[in-house]
Amino acid sequence: MNGTMMQYFEWDLPNDGKHWQRLKEDAEHLKEIGITSVWIPPCYKGTGQNDVGYGVYDLFDLGEFDQKGTVRTKYGTKKELIEAIEALHENDIHVYADVVLNHRGGADETETFEATPVNEDNRHEDVGETREIEAWTYFNFSGREGGYSDFEWHWYHFSGVSEDEKTGDHGIFRIEGEGKGWAPDENVSVEFGNFDYLMFADIDYGHPEVVEETKKWIHWFIEETKIDGIRLDAVKHIDSAFMKELIEDVREKHGEEFFFVAEYWNQRYKFLEDYLEEHEYSISMMDVRFHFALHEASKQYRDFDLRKLLDGTLYKGNAEQAVTFVENHDSQPNQALESYVEPWFKPIAYGFILLSSYGYPCVFYGDYYGYNGDVDYEGCQYEIDTLLHARKEYAYGEQNNYLDHDNCIGFTRTGNDEHPEGCAVIISNGDEGYKDMYVGSLHAGNIYIDLLKNREDEITIDEEGHATFPVNAESLSVWVRK
Repeated sequence: MNGTMMQYFEWDLPNDGKHWQRLKEDAEHLKEIGITSVWIPPCYKGTGQNDVGYGVYDLFDLGEFDQKGTVRTKYGTKKELIEAIEALHENDIHVYADVVLNHRGGADETETFEATPVNEDNRHEDVGETREIEAWTYFNFSGREGGYSDFEWHWYHFSGVSEDEKTGDHGIFRIEGEGKGWAPDENVSVEFGNFDYLMFADIDYGHPEVVEETKKWIHWFIEETKIDGIRLDAVKHIDSAFMKELIEDVREKHGEEFFFVAEYWNQRYKFLEDYLEEHEYSISMMDVRFHFALHEASKQYRDFDLRKLLDGTLYKGNAEQAVTFVENHDSQPNQALESYVEPWFKPIAYGFILLSSYGYPCVFYGDYYGYNGDVDYEGCQYEIDTLLHARKEYAYGEQNNYLDHDNCIGFTRTGNDEHPEGCAVIISNGDEGYKDMYVGSLHAGNIYIDLLKNREDEITIDEEGHATFPVNAESLSVWVRK
């Protein structure tokens, strides 16, 4: 069966503590529509109850301890989280947890230590003298009282902070001390000289105590929740040598098939390719360039050349490792990496990722269930449901691409022994169009209709297995046997 992931959250979910309950109740429906894995939001205690999960406070608190003014997280309690995962597993759906290892926020107390202010645009350049600063770096998790781990975090477990409480200065401060400094340039992104520092108190994976505690936590987390995989957040900011060690450690203990997908937010294929190579192609990666191509196409309408949709993508260069996505929590409107795919183009984009033989497609919660926040879009559930049905029943076998026109492209799937039907997909971002495509001589004489009902034509396949398939202006049609 074709695997399909769903990112089961968006940025503006209500802070009602009911998300794990919703997920549990939805498990059966997700299986029915063809979802085989769910990526859940960061499920540990953040800086406050309404934290989406990326402001990590305590990785060992999954909504169990009274910390940061709340027992539950934004999404619910630990008990509800475990119940949701169990419900997904009962429906043969894998669970991938979002894991944020780059930084810590919401420290319990400040500490004083030596640090040097650096240029935010080039973190190798000092812009002031090394001096004693005061910053939020001491984490003792008093609400947890040493449960699961008695490790306490101090300034020397971090490599940088963004403010000096003593002077009120904001910026980036590199923490000084024996063996301190940013991760080596070859192990992190070199945007801004060295992009080790992103936000909050930046974790130093050059410190042996940190490495040991992180490994201890990840094994505990996997055993406690029974997850099947992990989505690694913001890997371009984390020492890649440590990440490799951690991934190998997890697979040694939890099996080679334990799934990892890394988010390296960069459009240049070379950076993603280098990261994959470093990990010996043993992990998957989010296909960031492909998302941006979809975003650009949705903004430019007919001015976007559809033949260039795949240029520089993982989809084209490393399909085995590509997780293709239309939208995510960072790209949605009003977010840090906003690069929204306009509503008119979303069904087209999903048609492309869900029916293609390349990549591991991911459906975004907001595109399916609608957005909360101030985004006026109710999602395209009918279209996604129809495309998921087509993925489940028809999208098998060899793919023949017809990427030969700037405003009208298509591809066919010829089917396989278990799913002999196959399908023909055609897309236009301009005028009404058509394309002569081959679906296989085995289908000669068959009549094809548009599953999405955008066209009412009935098309007969000729004796050689070809037919001319039409598509409406700025639309998508998926042709299958009547």
